[in-house]
Amino acid sequence: MVALENVAFVFVAGLLTALATGLGAIPFFLVDDFSDRWNVTLWGLASGIMVAASLFGLVREGLAYGSPVLLVPGLLTGVALVVVSHEVLEGFDHGPKKFEQADFKKLLLILGILTVHSFPEGVAVGVSFAELGLDGAVAGESLLIVGTAVPLLAVFMTVAISIHNVPEGTAIAIPLRSLGVSEWKMVWWAVFSSLPQPVGAVIAYYFVTLAKEFLPFGFGFAAGAMVYLVATEFVPEALELGDGLPGGGKRELFAGATTGVLAMVPLAFV
Repeated sequence: MVALENVAFVFVAGLLTALATGLGAIPFFLVDDFSDRWNVTLWGLASGIMVAASLFGLVREGLAYGSPVLLVPGLLTGVALVVVSHEVLEGFDHGPKKFEQADFKKLLLILGILTVHSFPEGVAVGVSFAELGLDGAVAGESLLIVGTAVPLLAVFMTVAISIHNVPEGTAIAIPLRSLGVSEWKMVWWAVFSSLPQPVGAVIAYYFVTLAKEFLPFGFGFAAGAMVYLVATEFVPEALELGDGLPGGGKRELFAGATTGVLAMVPLAFV
């Protein structure tokens, strides 16, 4: 039986990642707009963070729990999730402008769409908490937080997803600024876009706790979804924003991604 306090702990971790999205709107309290160069760099930073977290965190941990026999199918299933998500979302306009203009029924639809969109991030957090409450993990140690033994991988992934959510919050706030939405409302709508993450985290944690033999599959699933998400959403978004920059924004994207990888790799091997 999964301890209720552990489920609550994972939910709070997922909620923290969602709240981090709101930080992306905070700069608008100080400035009116961001340059395309800065936005491309932020998307690159998010991409580098997520690739590093997936490869050096999730994949490495998955291999530590066993052979690639379950890890590889998990990777492919994670990719399939994002592909299906894209198919489901195609034709739906769920952009930030719709948040502010939607009535209650439309907000429910938007929340459902965001659940599909944000689920991989929540899964990545939930799977990383598989050894929560134990004295140590197969591939690392635990950190004592509020009297609970938290796997270092869980701390690493929570920090990584939180940092990754900040530029997403900025991307959401930019069109809201053009609508004249207040700064605090921009913070709220940014957080709203990531509210499904704590739910996804709890579901993933509950599953891998009940079926530990499938942990490599779970780690692979989260990693595959995140890397494919970077390749199909983050990078294209960055290049679209950088289209008018010298070199098409590729230099800014590369600089941001490199910074993200260099920042996260040392944490993965602590």
